[in-house]
Amino acid sequence: MPQQMILFFVSIAFSLVAWGIVTRRYIWPELRVRSREEALRPLLMLHSFRYIGLSFLVPGVVSADLPSGFAHWAAYGDIVAATLALVSLLLLPGAAGIAATWVFNFVGLADLLSAFYQAGRGGMLAGQLGATFFLPTLIVPLLLITHGVIFRILLQTQREPVVRQRPVGAVLD
Repeated sequence: MPQQMILFFVSIAFSLVAWGIVTRRYIWPELRVRSREEALRPLLMLHSFRYIGLSFLVPGVVSADLPSGFAHWAAYGDIVAATLALVSLLLLPGAAGIAATWVFNFVGLADLLSAFYQAGRGGMLAGQLGATFFLPTLIVPLLLITHGVIFRILLQTQREPVVRQRPVGAVLD
């Protein structure tokens, strides 16, 4: 395995660990006290930015020898996922919004996993990503983790959000 690929996978691993810590420490504590719909909204908003995957198709942003199978699969899969995230947002808080979120989450996760498969199958090298190198090394790990969080939220029984009370004597914001 070439050194650049080892560095690529080390970058992805570090990003997964770092985003996992951020999620456990900051994101999950905020989401777990919300209603299901209110917990899903910021996660769906995050995924609505997946249109950035279209940059895999922009000449000059990526290497000219980036395998086209990977580039097209990743780009169009991301735009489908972004569209499904937006549709889910529009349909919340109703049952149709929850159903759309299930569809989005399965399709979006499958898109990310299949992009990794396509990259390996196509013999992609990390250097071929050009300026999009940050997507699989910084953004995709966050997206993978938030797909897991979305599944967790969807699988939990619906409950009323917890109302946080300020300690006696706390200064109001």
